[in-house]
Amino acid sequence: MADDSLPSRRAGWSFWAFVGLMLVLMVLFVVLGIWQVERLGEKEHLIANVASRMNLAPEPLPPVGEWSAFDADAWNYRPVSVAGTFRAAETVLVFTSLADQRGKFSGPGYWVMTPLELAAGGTVFINRGFVPEASSEAFAAGGTVEPGLVSLEGIARATEEINSFTPAPDTSKRVEWVRNTERLASMAGPVAQPVAPIYIDLPDMGEGVLPQGGETVVSFPNNHLGYAITWFGFATLVPFLLFFWARRQRVTKPPKP
Repeated sequence: MADDSLPSRRAGWSFWAFVGLMLVLMVLFVVLGIWQVERLGEKEHLIANVASRMNLAPEPLPPVGEWSAFDADAWNYRPVSVAGTFRAAETVLVFTSLADQRGKFSGPGYWVMTPLELAAGGTVFINRGFVPEASSEAFAAGGTVEPGLVSLEGIARATEEINSFTPAPDTSKRVEWVRNTERLASMAGPVAQPVAPIYIDLPDMGEGVLPQGGETVVSFPNNHLGYAITWFGFATLVPFLLFFWARRQRVTKPPKP
């Protein structure tokens, strides 16, 4: 004889399997919500930290002999001062598309990254600022820079990371896509070693002056609170959906013969 209880048992397994799946999803939504709350705290700490660093007095970089233990993150967004000689011929252009600009120019263009050879040895790349695409040719070989020993103040920035999606540099045009100091040094050619793991953003040199400095980005997208509310909202919704689904299952359950 056929086991008439088999369809009933299968229906029961399906019911509890679905309930289990929904509970797992609820736990997952809660975990994601907690993670976003933690990310919110980290982002708020970063914003406060950057704001406080930007108001510090400029500080000289550590001596070249200490660069092997240089903590680029600790210096990121700190005002610094350096002295050295520009190597204009070794300038590298880094493609960008400037939005929310502080100066006159924006849109597609380049960061003008010129190596500064320090008096004590070593090289620091200086981001002299933004130039529009139409004006880039004049700065491809450095443009006009102050000759001889110069003293500069600017904002230190940690070298930008590269990954598998970062395009290879365009060596024929001396164009890079990322402000990574190692790749900039490789593109620039022979520069005094070692190369600092930070670069320095120069300030604005005046209205309409190119390169257009003072474009350090100090604002960060912070949508983690909205994401957390969304995930917690999904988690709250799951029990209600389960309740109405289970109730409907009972109502539509066929009567026993």
